[in-house]
Amino acid sequence: MKDNSKINKLTKVLFVIYLIAVFWIIVFKFNLPFSELGYMRSINLIPFNGSLTIVNSRIDFREIIMNVAIFMPLGIYSGVLFKKWTIGKKIFLFFLISLICEIFQFALGVGASDITDVINNTIGGIIGLVIYIGIEKISGNSIKAQKFINIIATIGTILMISLLSVLVVYNL
Repeated sequence: MKDNSKINKLTKVLFVIYLIAVFWIIVFKFNLPFSELGYMRSINLIPFNGSLTIVNSRIDFREIIMNVAIFMPLGIYSGVLFKKWTIGKKIFLFFLISLICEIFQFALGVGASDITDVINNTIGGIIGLVIYIGIEKISGNSIKAQKFINIIATIGTILMISLLSVLVVYNL
């Protein structure tokens, strides 16, 4: 039981680091100095209006893919940490966290608030939740799945912090 408590603490710490990173990436666009805030404020309430840009006569899906990818870990963490929640509650969590980030972007004037981002982020969370369910089925139980996810998340967190540190140093 003591070992399981350590696993849960690690998962919670990794989850908090993930949430901080997501907020920083989405809301502050990697910027640290608050003097740069307030340069842009717009809102788009029409799904996929302007989200698909054309680059070299081809549709550029990078922003959509990034929005989906950044929320996939949220789906995985929700599978681990909120086992008793219904799928509907978990999907609402993905939606709510995304919406909060978009509201902060608008309030701080640090980016375009876009309903498409909320949709894509929510889809990313759903994909992450499906990945967690798959990992749990393959591993045979939730403890093994959580240990596997913690290993991958620890490696990913170290890489993410390293990358963000390089970006911050390079930016300064």
